[in-house]
Amino acid sequence: MNLRAILFKLLAATAALAMGAAPALAADKAIKVGVRGGVDEEIWEVVTQVAKKQGLHVQPIVITGTASPNEALNNGDLDANAFQHIPFLRDQVKQRGYKIVPVADTLISPIAFYSRKYKSLESLPQGARIGIPNDPSNQTRALVILRDHGLIKLRDGFDPYTGTATLADVTANPKKLDLVESASVVLARSLPDVDAAAVVNTFAYQAGLIATRDGIAVEKKEHNPYVNVIAVRERDKAAPWVAPLVKAYHSDEVRKFILTKYQGSVIPAF
Repeated sequence: MNLRAILFKLLAATAALAMGAAPALAADKAIKVGVRGGVDEEIWEVVTQVAKKQGLHVQPIVITGTASPNEALNNGDLDANAFQHIPFLRDQVKQRGYKIVPVADTLISPIAFYSRKYKSLESLPQGARIGIPNDPSNQTRALVILRDHGLIKLRDGFDPYTGTATLADVTANPKKLDLVESASVVLARSLPDVDAAAVVNTFAYQAGLIATRDGIAVEKKEHNPYVNVIAVRERDKAAPWVAPLVKAYHSDEVRKFILTKYQGSVIPAF
């Protein structure tokens, strides 16, 4: 190849980047993003369409059941994932040593209590059987809702922005609620077997439940530390496809879709 041809190719590549096009590396390689089914899956269908217009090939991979999107990302089976809030990611990194970091906020997906038997938490009887998530961050969210509704008290000094709470941190339980720990994926299917259960929004949506419509108690939207994020491996945080991926998610098209489709039960965080 002569010098003129080389210069032409360099100028063309520079011009493409200046116009905001995705790098050539991403154009011929699908960026695999692990998501959960339901809300995240639907949103990422829109993100994929927006990214395609920008020259970025995004392939959402729906992770089902108890399979871990963080394990798949850490192992290199995924390039990114978008299903978790920062406290959950922080706990996973601490417990399992994952080299994963957040690169962008996505949305707030509120957790809520649901019941087939009662209309409010306050109407729960003495000794009611309550399902709560068994992972530290979502268990904390459930306990905070119970605390805010006056059903339990948590230890002095507890702050959800800096730590988690477990059943051992419950210092008062006047109704002697039977707090039963279970995996989040199971809780939505367990409603007939309990008096109420705290269900993560992703799994609630898959079961046809919407927090603002069906929940008997929903966590507060204001000052909520549980903002969901796009996460990548630490070594990839400056990779050339990351910024275009974030730009596609943070687009007006995605924002409008979230606001229109979910009517406030899922909140854009960008």
